[in-house]
Amino acid sequence: MIGAGPAGLAAALAAAQCGVRVTVVDSAAQAGGQFYRQPAGALGARRPQALHHQWRTWQRLRDGLAEQIAVGRVTHLTEHHVWFVERRGGDASTRQSPGSGPSERVETPSGPSASAAQGGADGRVSDGQPPVAGAAASTLGSSSTAAHVGGGQPPVAAAPAPAPPAALGARGFVVHALLGPEQEESVAVHADAVLLATGGYEKVLPFPGWTLPGVITAGGAQAMLKGGLVLPGRTAVVAGTGPLLMPVAAGLAAAGAEVAALVESADPKAFARHAATLAAHPDKLAEGARYAAQMLRHRVPLASRHTVVEAHGKDALEAVTIAALDAAGRVRPGTERRIPCDTLAVGHGMLPHTDLAEGLGCRVDGLNVAVDAEQRTDVPGVWAAGETTGIGGAALSLAEGHIAGRSAAARLRGSAPDPRAWAAAKSRKKMREFAAALGAVYVPPAHWAEQLHDDTLVCRCEEVPAAAVREAVEELGGTDARTVKLLTRAGMGWCQGRMCSAAVAGLAGCEERSARRPFARPVPLGALARTADDDDEQAPSS
Repeated sequence: MIGAGPAGLAAALAAAQCGVRVTVVDSAAQAGGQFYRQPAGALGARRPQALHHQWRTWQRLRDGLAEQIAVGRVTHLTEHHVWFVERRGGDASTRQSPGSGPSERVETPSGPSASAAQGGADGRVSDGQPPVAGAAASTLGSSSTAAHVGGGQPPVAAAPAPAPPAALGARGFVVHALLGPEQEESVAVHADAVLLATGGYEKVLPFPGWTLPGVITAGGAQAMLKGGLVLPGRTAVVAGTGPLLMPVAAGLAAAGAEVAALVESADPKAFARHAATLAAHPDKLAEGARYAAQMLRHRVPLASRHTVVEAHGKDALEAVTIAALDAAGRVRPGTERRIPCDTLAVGHGMLPHTDLAEGLGCRVDGLNVAVDAEQRTDVPGVWAAGETTGIGGAALSLAEGHIAGRSAAARLRGSAPDPRAWAAAKSRKKMREFAAALGAVYVPPAHWAEQLHDDTLVCRCEEVPAAAVREAVEELGGTDARTVKLLTRAGMGWCQGRMCSAAVAGLAGCEERSARRPFARPVPLGALARTADDDDEQAPSS
């Protein structure tokens, strides 16, 4: 399982409860993902539940994970930043081993090893605990296992399971990850099946002044509060569009910040067009009402059908200008007003992480990884769940993760499940309908690009201004994002277009699509070289 947010945890627990051994690989130091982000233990938070809703759900996931780790069905590898998932054919890295099922596979710091018996720095088998940076190694097996990590311990399942189907067992996967905060050393985790629960990231559209210190994403402000117990500033404006804005504004206000305004560009009338779907989820309506009550209690002004026109400041943010929008999504002249603040938390929705899926060759439908009723991708042995298959919130992620975990467990043990009989399938259908309704309501202003000055940076990594993108489109014939990228370098920087791809597509007037990248994150050349050397050493002689 790649990712330890709601989808990854639900999948791991569902698979483990079916007798499958699971490795959860996650970049964070603690499980929970962004939604259940926890403060570090050293901070001594007395009431972390005050920063969360659905705390009981998190407690069940947390306690369930701890129980499965204790009995040996789950191993949780923290601070493992996955940069690539590789498909391997044949049995080059597989061997028979008593007590661990038909196959046993090894993780080594610089690449896969053919045998767990090698020992030492190149093949040390872990004792079932998360490996330490610089000396990581794990044994993986799959009889009734999706990914078994441990020191050759016998499976926990009471009875041996059938061997995996040929479609899964004949092809293994190598999950390459960079270790720790430094991310300089790469390790490889081997498994017979992979479940992608990589979540999503924030979509932010540029505006004049958006690069000033003090302008952060709405999710970033929430992460600082949940994970660091710190406020991003004393006086904040929360702006953009999407269901995340209200919890962020309410959370900042409850923590002691003055929230000068919640600026939402969506039209309140749009909710009426989806009243039937929204009314079918009274729990969600109640949740929204609680946030609204918190905002009223803290006297947070709401500016609906408004947008941020510009952020002001010399060395840091000092104020923002907001304005009303007309029915077409254009700024209404004469409605501008300036709001002093030292923090602007802004977001325009979410985008799914699809890098690992696309690297594996999984089909992407628009921006989302395409899956079937079992959450299977079109690549045998690869499942996907949560925001990577479409932005829909934690409840949908939990349902999809549960389905994916049970499906993977069944398929690995040679049976074909019927997810229609699962309660999670019914929940998934309803939550997808709800997510689609919210997606239709929370849409960025149609003419946001008209507010960009020529010198407004669109690509921050490569410092490409709006004028360069407009020139590429209007004078050089750039009619798609890739051509604009080649003409301007927009999207060629450190983030590889994650921050600017939506803006470039909007300025170019083309459809926003996922950009296939060879790796999911920057990788040191030394790590690539060591991985290649290890592969050469293991290649069979001809």
